[in-house]
Amino acid sequence: MLVISCIKQVPDTTQVQIDPETNTLIREGIPFIVNPYDTHALEEGLSLKDRFGLRPVALSMGPPNAEATLRKACALGVDDAILLSDRCFGGADTLATSRVLASAIEKLAEQEELGIVFCGKQTIDGDTAQVGPGIASRLGLQQLTLVDRIVHLDLEKKRIRVRRKLEGRHEIVEAPLPVMITVVRELNRPRYPTVPMRLEAEDVMVKTWDNSVLGLDVETVGLKGSPTWVSKIFSPERDQGEIIGDGINDPEGTANLLIEKLLSKDLLAI
Repeated sequence: MLVISCIKQVPDTTQVQIDPETNTLIREGIPFIVNPYDTHALEEGLSLKDRFGLRPVALSMGPPNAEATLRKACALGVDDAILLSDRCFGGADTLATSRVLASAIEKLAEQEELGIVFCGKQTIDGDTAQVGPGIASRLGLQQLTLVDRIVHLDLEKKRIRVRRKLEGRHEIVEAPLPVMITVVRELNRPRYPTVPMRLEAEDVMVKTWDNSVLGLDVETVGLKGSPTWVSKIFSPERDQGEIIGDGINDPEGTANLLIEKLLSKDLLAI
């Protein structure tokens, strides 16, 4: 049974720039890493291999240099790594990205039974949390989001029970397999590859699938298939803070100063 972990290569910096002509990320000179939330999705797939013998596959969409991200997954122990890379996939928003990933997952499921698709809850570059649910919607999978614990997995009955991390509480949910799960950091602690595994991964073949393999309409992927796009990324300007009064030696006077400040800015009604 397949357990697929979708991982993404993201910039390891806050100095992200967008090409004004194409509205796509400028990649030159920027270091890249595996999206931190996706490392937990990858670890859970590997854990299920250890515990239940499921076959973990790492799947990523990106430019050719994203192969390095998948090679890291190979060093950790995935059985297969597939890069979805084609010029027509470039510049995709979450809608177009989920379409390509879902198509690849569907193709894998034709060859082997699909059990679980894991995604990180969101990426640190987009923060949309839309790709995982988008994949689930396209494939007709039950989606369990914000999962911080797999409570029980019954492969015979093809059912899974998980705990979801919500604001101020947790929720226990059960669903039939196959299922889409988006994970949070608390789910596990990602393993590190050993030196022999790193060396062995250098010789592993990372499969590359372009659109000739998936056969998608080019008008529905990449920039052409993206109804949304990033027009600008910037750090918001913030006014410098001001320290008023002496809260330790004169708390009452400081409180009065604060009230006066709020009144002068029309932020307090009396």
